Amino acid sequence: MGCKSNQFEGQIVAQNLIHAGFEETKKLEDADFYILNSCSVTHKSDNEAMYLLRHAHNLGLKTVLTGCIAQIEKEKLLEEPYIDYVYGNEDKFNIAEYLKAGKTCAVKDLMNSSEFCKVRLDDTTKTRISLKIQDGCDNRCSYCIIPFGRGKSRSADSDFIINEINRYTDLGYKEVILTGIHIGLWGRELNKELLDLLKEIEGKTRIPRYRLGSLNPLEITHELLDFLETSEKFCPHFHLSLQSACNRTLKRMNRHYSVEFYLDQIEDITSRFKKPFLGSDIIAGFAGETEEDFIQTVENIKKSKLSQIHTFPYSIRKGTEAEKMDGHLPDEIKEERAFVIKRISAEKYQRFLESNIGEKAEVLIEKRLDKNGKYKGLTRNYITVKLDDGDFNTLKKIQLTRDIIK
Repeated sequence: MGCKSNQFEGQIVAQNLIHAGFEETKKLEDADFYILNSCSVTHKSDNEAMYLLRHAHNLGLKTVLTGCIAQIEKEKLLEEPYIDYVYGNEDKFNIAEYLKAGKTCAVKDLMNSSEFCKVRLDDTTKTRISLKIQDGCDNRCSYCIIPFGRGKSRSADSDFIINEINRYTDLGYKEVILTGIHIGLWGRELNKELLDLLKEIEGKTRIPRYRLGSLNPLEITHELLDFLETSEKFCPHFHLSLQSACNRTLKRMNRHYSVEFYLDQIEDITSRFKKPFLGSDIIAGFAGETEEDFIQTVENIKKSKLSQIHTFPYSIRKGTEAEKMDGHLPDEIKEERAFVIKRISAEKYQRFLESNIGEKAEVLIEKRLDKNGKYKGLTRNYITVKLDDGDFNTLKKIQLTRDIIK
């Protein structure tokens, strides 16, 4: 469940179990263990996790809960009759050892941890791969519980990252996605910054393409953009962690920038790069968000040059500052506001796709689609295309037409 870091870690959990002699099955009825790598970013994700675990338990499986819920709630989760094992976010990499030993709970204290947990993925079945370069978060946004699930910011050293990217290249990968919980904080405790790492990637790796995970607007500096603008490897795909398009709400969220700041930043990005993809996150119906606040958010989103918006209704997280705030909204209002933003996002994304028609693009051929025999590919600026022909895991120059853009 959840973010790209969790997905990356889930692949490693599966890999480690297979190396330890376990066998993976896609059929629940054939399984002995059901392992859920959970996300706790919203109350809905918590509920979904518990539903999946109950379902597996009712089928007679032993259930293993790891991820952010396990890290935050720890051993008290074992009080639930449908949860048999609980392992924290770094303990998940030892699940095979713990299961064989019959250890029911292991949760390392990440709040006092300063060392990045290095893990390696050996999957060779895909064309694009994630690489976690950072973990944890030092921010204390009023709505977010994730720092308690991930601990303080910890960075992988640049030598490890460069070696992993070159290893991925030797395995045949054409693109790497740099992920983490807050990658803009990479290198802070090493007296470095993200730009230093990207310069090393540019000069010391052979990977043809790389993408960046989500960035806080404050971490997208002019110096960073100057470098990325001239990079031969960077894919012009930005995901901005905006959270709101209303200054009053941003202040209550404890986000230290203004709407005007990031709207100017978006203008700067679109002036530097040709047809960049600009994704974002927006929380709908945050505590105390008035109708006027929401109208401002809608107006600012509409006039922005964002390509797509990921939005979800605000979810109260126990233990956060926002939990104690006044003005919590009914679920139906939050859902309505999220729906409005989703509709705007769909319109913006369609306009973005149409603006690319006629452009020449480099496509990475990812896989053959079984249904119609077409090939699926991805452009540098994050457009999925369907082609009649192509060779798996190759880079191909094409002209984008309406019939091939998904």
